[in-house]
Amino acid sequence: MENMTFNSPYLQLEGLVVPEQTLYPTFLFFLVFYLLIMVANIGIILLITIERSLHEPMYILFCNLPFNDAFGNSVIFPRLLGDLLRPKSQLYISYIDCVVQAFGFHLHIAASHTVLMVMAFDRYVAICNPLHYTTIMTTKMVVKLTASAWGIALLCVSILLALTIRLNRCGTIIESLFCDNASLFKLSCENPYINNIYGLIYTVAVLGSSMGCILLTYAKITAVCINSKNKTLNKKALKTCSTHLTVYLIMCMSGFIMIILHRFSGYAEYRKGAALLFHVGPGILNPLIYALQTTEIRHALLKILHSKRVVP
Repeated sequence: MENMTFNSPYLQLEGLVVPEQTLYPTFLFFLVFYLLIMVANIGIILLITIERSLHEPMYILFCNLPFNDAFGNSVIFPRLLGDLLRPKSQLYISYIDCVVQAFGFHLHIAASHTVLMVMAFDRYVAICNPLHYTTIMTTKMVVKLTASAWGIALLCVSILLALTIRLNRCGTIIESLFCDNASLFKLSCENPYINNIYGLIYTVAVLGSSMGCILLTYAKITAVCINSKNKTLNKKALKTCSTHLTVYLIMCMSGFIMIILHRFSGYAEYRKGAALLFHVGPGILNPLIYALQTTEIRHALLKILHSKRVVP
């Protein structure tokens, strides 16, 4: 298929270039990682659901993070695994499926930022206003924060993709492992001025608001810890905040690498690797970091594992 077809209903994916002798080991490698990500993240959600001691605002809000990681990886990996077993000449995807995949991918990215923002707010209230925590972080507030995190992400991504799909297309080749807004954007043969403006506003708003929120809340938390002489409070604050900050930094680093490499056409293979890192890295590390660093989650997990051993 030539890359000069006007509004073609089908697009061709470049896919992952893998030597034939390493095809099946590569397939097995990604399959194992995908299964690990799904088991780890869904396992954390089930653990928090089952264990009554974890029915607190902090952990209920945290459930959004493993859910988002499971969702984001499910948008990408099943299609990627199928494409690995197909000949390169058969790597076609319908335009509608491509837009849906791009929507899911960007919703995952946006929600990663908004979910971490509401989690930062929860930590701020817990550490800076501990006496009013239960009155502020009610069930109603948790629902509002969760709905806001997903609602804002959904609105921003809907506008982003709506502006892209209105453009006529001359190209048919997606220069990536999967569909995203940048890949669809490159197929256009119209003036993308509005898209460029909104894309810039969208990026600045999402990154700026998340970084600003994280910096502001952590600055205030640090100030409270410095002024406080309560060593137990400071230790707990340091532990929970370092966990949250580690997750945020992993997401930002892998995301920045992917964005930067998208600007240079000569680094296509590195960009594909960065795109996989963006999903695999946080997806597998987030539940491990929280399970190891958060005492309550670790104890709940050990309690269940111990009861499983005792029953036989």
